[in-house]
Amino acid sequence: MAKNRTFTMLKPDAVENGNIGAILELINTSGFRIVAMKLTQMSRKDAETFYAVHNERPFFGELVEYMTRGPIVAAVLEKDNAVEDFRTLFGATNPAEAAEGTIRKKYAASIGENAVHGSDSDENANIEAAFHFAGRELF
Repeated sequence: MAKNRTFTMLKPDAVENGNIGAILELINTSGFRIVAMKLTQMSRKDAETFYAVHNERPFFGELVEYMTRGPIVAAVLEKDNAVEDFRTLFGATNPAEAAEGTIRKKYAASIGENAVHGSDSDENANIEAAFHFAGRELF
């Protein structure tokens, strides 16, 4: 597979629970290279724009509230087959269904507070990375 990039966010619950270091360690030991990273907080407008694909879903308002309640860690990761490999690493949305050893199995509390976001395609990885990082912030 070709080396590519994916986008991730460590969500407010992961930051609040002090899991930044442990999650980053899993990312590093799984062969990903961090090419951009920052601690930031999404505004309501940011969250509504970032998650616009879900704006007709019944959970949209709760999602926006959750994503704006505290800081997040935004990061761009690089590895061969980055999108697919990272999705495997973070696991199923429902931590009860996530495979052992995955980020969500270890650190997510629920479907709604599931510790991390990861891009679902190469195209979305590029869009999501550009949403959070200027070109000069990517290495």
